[in-house]
Amino acid sequence: MSSASSSGSGSGSGRRRPKGDKRERTRAALLDAALALTREKGFEETTLQDVAERAGMTTGAIYGNFRNRDELFMALAVRQWAPIKPAFTPGSSFAELMRAMAEAVLATIPERRPAAVGALTFRAYALRHETVRASFSEEMARGLAAGATWVETVFAAEDLPMPADILVRVINALIEGLMFQRFLTPELMPDEVFYAAFAALAGKPAPGDGRPAIEP
Repeated sequence: MSSASSSGSGSGSGRRRPKGDKRERTRAALLDAALALTREKGFEETTLQDVAERAGMTTGAIYGNFRNRDELFMALAVRQWAPIKPAFTPGSSFAELMRAMAEAVLATIPERRPAAVGALTFRAYALRHETVRASFSEEMARGLAAGATWVETVFAAEDLPMPADILVRVINALIEGLMFQRFLTPELMPDEVFYAAFAALAGKPAPGDGRPAIEP
């Protein structure tokens, strides 16, 4: 993490890394440190000094990237729980999109399982801190708005079971509920439950194998 910047002297054979790249590496290191500490101590007990020491930096490095501890935690939450994006072929039906969504959610479960406890504890932390809850709400609102815009550009209103802005909220709630129930009670939430849930949202019956029926 050298900050030396010689003005053209030296071997000259290596290309200097772009400034943005160093900033991203610094942010990533701070987020990695925050992730490890919040898993060990929880969000309430993790301080900026703790994060800086774990990352081998100063608190100045943190304030150069995040306004405060809550913004650092919010960035960590976004990184660890990114939106799920299903594979989608232009021209596909809404029912096909819902099947693809079920498949995408199921595919993400193994990588999200280690982050599940952190995701839940962050939500509990946000419920106790109004500024964090508000930031969480704003972040989610931006994602939902983008999702609704995408849906409206792909499907006509008559092809949807409800207005797009409501639909994306229902899908989000469905994903969160299904995933956390799978983590808690996997024996009660097999794959066919996921397929059936998204098939029902598309207004299609789910056959015996749990995969939603798709009209030709």
